[in-house]
Amino acid sequence: MKRRQFLTVGTAVMAAPALPSVTAHAAPPAGTLPSRAAIFATVRRVADQWIGSHADPGDNGWARATFFSGLMAAYRLTGETRYLNYTRTWAEKHAYGIPGGVTTRHADNHNCIQTYLDLYELEPSANKLAAATDTLQRMVDSTKIDDWWWCDALHMAMPPFARLGKLRGDPAYATKLYQLYNHTKRTRQLWIPSSGLWYRDERFRPGGITSPNGKPVVWSRGNGWVAAAHVKTLKTLAHQEYSDTLKQLVTALRPIQRTDGFWNVNLTDAQHLPGPETSGTAFFAYAVGYAARTGLLPSATYLPVAARAWNGMVATAVQPDGFLGYVQKVGDRPESSQPITYNSTADFGVGAFLLAGAELAGLASQ
Repeated sequence: MKRRQFLTVGTAVMAAPALPSVTAHAAPPAGTLPSRAAIFATVRRVADQWIGSHADPGDNGWARATFFSGLMAAYRLTGETRYLNYTRTWAEKHAYGIPGGVTTRHADNHNCIQTYLDLYELEPSANKLAAATDTLQRMVDSTKIDDWWWCDALHMAMPPFARLGKLRGDPAYATKLYQLYNHTKRTRQLWIPSSGLWYRDERFRPGGITSPNGKPVVWSRGNGWVAAAHVKTLKTLAHQEYSDTLKQLVTALRPIQRTDGFWNVNLTDAQHLPGPETSGTAFFAYAVGYAARTGLLPSATYLPVAARAWNGMVATAVQPDGFLGYVQKVGDRPESSQPITYNSTADFGVGAFLLAGAELAGLASQ
């Protein structure tokens, strides 16, 4: 199957609340979150830099849709109406449509539905979810369950099924979601029961692709997509297996976190292209923060993990103007889009960082 390609590049409904005036902050200890005001300031700096350098909000494919999911999290955190207006402009540009049309079954094409749902919840209007409902209902009505052949698909499509099913009051969406998920997890055997980590796709299972050192290839961002998928789904749909799976994944991350707060691009081989990488780390910070905030895992143990990740990204990857660097661009393994540098960025990486900031702000002191 042809590899997806990376695409570079209203009126407000509520007033933004007054935010603290913040110009500079002393760096906190590595395992301690900065203040809520400091997280606000960093989130706004990163979001503003992206928006300021992208007058055209872009397409509605999976990569840009991930950015807008993060931007809406930043909007809910800050109340900054420019973020809502920019998102609304993007959705209206695409008429709340689905890439590939409503007959598509490809999970990437369903990622935009997450932001359409965010906008619908603020300003309900049937047209916002017409195409979304059409495309997902076609899948619910079918018997096919083998569409999600790569782990990234869980992030792209699990939350839309959970959220739209809840909105419609139709349990068939949750049933179909689990059938698709279970096929990815167990039939394709992308989940590694012994560790809780995930292979990106079947090529990386035992006997397949290995690192130059002969170790398994367990891709950081692939696991980041999985972690974020479970967090977003659990925010809508209580489900014991999803909770247990996220708990196992987050638990596996703690002992392999680097001293600088990042995670390696290959979670099972620290010597395989070592260096900071922001997108996987941001998704992990989002998931670890959620687990600590909700009591899924002990906050005293896991909040420092999330704090080290956040502080590491802010110190290493966030440039003075808000440009977010060290993001591995589009790919499917550690070797993709190398080298990863201070000036490597991507829309989905920015989205992941904004999601992390919004989640961690809920754990920070005032």
